[in-house]
Amino acid sequence: MSDHITQARPYARAAFELAREDSTLDGWSAMLAEAARLTADERVDMLLKDPRRTPKQKGEAFIELLGDLLPERGANFLMVLARQQRLPALASMSTLFETERAAFEQRVSVEIISAFELDEAQKDKLAQALTKRLNREITITTSVDKTLLGGVVIRAGDTVIDGSARGRLARLSSVLNH
Repeated sequence: MSDHITQARPYARAAFELAREDSTLDGWSAMLAEAARLTADERVDMLLKDPRRTPKQKGEAFIELLGDLLPERGANFLMVLARQQRLPALASMSTLFETERAAFEQRVSVEIISAFELDEAQKDKLAQALTKRLNREITITTSVDKTLLGGVVIRAGDTVIDGSARGRLARLSSVLNH
């Protein structure tokens, strides 16, 4: 997978720039997401690994599979990927594209893990505080982890804020043992 990320990075950036220039971010997001889903399909994986098929045939097959989801320059993009034998990296390209898009649109997905179910008022209060702190539009997902004992753990991109009782106890233990 990390190899695919390395291969995918320049193509994801190029796709993002094309989408931004054409104001077709939604179309490119949809195409790349579907292409990522397709590469996970066993039959498509067999097609990509088939040595009897030329890169052109593989690219044309992807174009046909994606059909109406292709933005204006999407078919050309897929043919370049096929020639460079980068179609298997489409899932990584989709992920990297969405990361670029979120940064451009100043959005971030925030995961809030709490010891107990949060009510709407608590979610709203956390959303307002995080929007202000991160200076970005946020999308919140919540989950419950009873092992936290109390408090919350917040994950926003690479940032983790551990305000859980378990986390505080672990930090206290670390301080006391050193």
